[in-house]
Amino acid sequence: MEKILKRLIGENTTCDFKEFLERKQYKSWLKSVSAFANGIGGSLFFGVNDDGEVVGLKDAKSDTEFISDKIKNIIDPIPDFELKSIQTENGKTVLELHIPSGSMTPYYFVNSGSRIAFIRIGDESVIASSGQLSSLVLKSRNVTYDSLPTEYTLKDMTFEKLAKTYEKQTNLSFKEKLLRSFSLVTDKGFLTNAGVLFADQCPFRHSSLYCTRWSGIHKDDAKDSREYQGNLLTLLNAGEQFVDLHNLKGWIKLSNRRLNTPDYSSRAVFEALVNAFIHRDYSELGSEVHIDIYDDRLVIYSPGGMFDGSLIQDRNLDDVSSKRRNPILADVFSQLNFMEKRGSGLRKICNESAKLPGFSRAKEPRFRSQATSFYTELLNNNYKKHINDPVNDPVNDPVNDPVRLQNLLQLDLITLLKEDPTITRPELCERLNVSLATIRRALAQLKNLKLIERVGSDKSGHWNVSNIIEKN
Repeated sequence: MEKILKRLIGENTTCDFKEFLERKQYKSWLKSVSAFANGIGGSLFFGVNDDGEVVGLKDAKSDTEFISDKIKNIIDPIPDFELKSIQTENGKTVLELHIPSGSMTPYYFVNSGSRIAFIRIGDESVIASSGQLSSLVLKSRNVTYDSLPTEYTLKDMTFEKLAKTYEKQTNLSFKEKLLRSFSLVTDKGFLTNAGVLFADQCPFRHSSLYCTRWSGIHKDDAKDSREYQGNLLTLLNAGEQFVDLHNLKGWIKLSNRRLNTPDYSSRAVFEALVNAFIHRDYSELGSEVHIDIYDDRLVIYSPGGMFDGSLIQDRNLDDVSSKRRNPILADVFSQLNFMEKRGSGLRKICNESAKLPGFSRAKEPRFRSQATSFYTELLNNNYKKHINDPVNDPVNDPVNDPVRLQNLLQLDLITLLKEDPTITRPELCERLNVSLATIRRALAQLKNLKLIERVGSDKSGHWNVSNIIEKN
């Protein structure tokens, strides 16, 4: 049993530990029941502390009855669930409450006149936003946003951009019947949301792209700022052109010549933009894809976190599933040979960046997600900090070492702790827009890597950041 729990510690999206059954504050665990049923399912283990250590329950039978009763009376609709009593080798009892993914979403926590639906983000159960509620309603109907029919018909729209792109990419002629084959038009002649997003006259205001080239490494003064609105192919082309405009060329001195090298891999940028347009949450009205270019990096922001509720910074890129929020959009881009079907986009971004001349592991792309956002960060391959400052040398700076720092959140934490060693955990939450649990986990990871240490108490102490890199 202990071995199983240790394995589950890393699977925070589908696992929750409770040291004991909270009877008065039952919302503390019922919200996870709602979140698991609304997501990909999961299990709560009662009698296990936060570290995965088995402490056991005093009266497992009574706890079982209480859990079952509260789920039936508080969660609406009642989800499927299974309660299992587990005896450990040392005689302690643990209760596993397993909740599979539900088909009647959203599942609400109902109490005192309020109805709240929760979703799972990383290791937390959080209140679903209005956009996420809409997605849960669609899930219960077994439909996706991009498949919903609209009021627009083929008479209202044209698809010349899509037709030309298809013919160029496939060397095949584009015929109107493909619109139905691609699920862009229903049998009754109405465009789906996906159809509108590919139409030449796309009227969706949220189908837009904001591009900014900033001066320096922060959002201070903008050198160039442009806004684009239109169908997805238009936005994809506009994004490529904007990055190409600011994708400067450096050079590497070889024995007999100079080798030119761009700041960013054009193919990696293309893959990142395709990923942003395909996987973004279009139900979040008033949001759009952003490209922000700084001196040292390029960041692409897309509305909507990971579709399964996990955090990309906690995942191995090779193990990320190919679940898609917008399968029709993904299929059309696949038909255009703009992406592969097996969901290898993030890994390809890394592989294409690695092809740049002079590339080092310190320049590997980084990915970070939150409940309603996804960030792809490409590091400028030609950017150098102050050459005469060994602390700021990208080769020797632990902040830039991918062997030690595996995600963007860790990098942001290191930066903030260097700027203000007395910064508190709540302040870190506010600055980075993440939960306290996420901050605690990231700080623990940095401590284990011996990159930071806490000196003194939580109230009056400070953080020490190490400048030593330990190579694998």
